[in-house]
Amino acid sequence: MVAKPETTQKHASSLRAISGFVSDESDGDFHKLLNDRVRLGILSSLAVSKVLTFAELKDLLKASDGNLSVHARKLENADYINCSKTFANRVPRTEFSITTRGRNALKKYLKHMEALIRATSK
Repeated sequence: MVAKPETTQKHASSLRAISGFVSDESDGDFHKLLNDRVRLGILSSLAVSKVLTFAELKDLLKASDGNLSVHARKLENADYINCSKTFANRVPRTEFSITTRGRNALKKYLKHMEALIRATSK
């Protein structure tokens, strides 16, 4: 039995969606960076908020100081978020915001996830 061209095209499209997500060759390591719950949570939270403090993110994500700090640093090193440190009444205040590069990486990650869901939900 010969597969219909339409079926073959859909199958090929599904495989491209999956391979584009899991391939290490696909535009660097953005997908590896965002596959972590805390890092994805940080970026997602900042995508809908102009600025969030360390304390707000810690509470929102139920993360420890050390865990949040390590993950935020990885996102900062990738230029996905900005970090600014100030003092208010001698108390340190750390604020985070998403960068254009971070917003683009998140959008791309979500598109890949949507394609993956479509491809595997049939």
